[in-house]
Amino acid sequence: MSIAFFRGKGCLKSGTWRGLAFAALGLFAFVPSGNNADAASRTRFWNLTTGTIKEFRLAPAGSTSFGKNQCENDPDAAVDHDERLEVTGVGAGRYDAKIVFASGKACMARGIEVKEGKVFSIDDHDLVDCK
Repeated sequence: MSIAFFRGKGCLKSGTWRGLAFAALGLFAFVPSGNNADAASRTRFWNLTTGTIKEFRLAPAGSTSFGKNQCENDPDAAVDHDERLEVTGVGAGRYDAKIVFASGKACMARGIEVKEGKVFSIDDHDLVDCK
């Protein structure tokens, strides 16, 4: 059915159709598209170590003011190899990480650069002071 078909039957005029189409497009432009904005602003840690991490805490580089265990943000409270973990309450900057593996081994990773809304990673080469 074309607009010309409706014009002859006394239905909506072509100008009205055009107005409705623009109004509908305008509505779609302002409807939030889910969590895309939130997803873009999430900072995440990517575990590239060979072990499963059960405790992951960050402190500003050079300090001992470690924050909460970020593993609590994960449904199973652990970060497996090659898994990403949402990190909360941490802004951009350089951090030291305290890491405890499921095996009980505890290590540090120093001077890790965190950029807000980006993914940062730690691998086995970053680990120091392991006990």
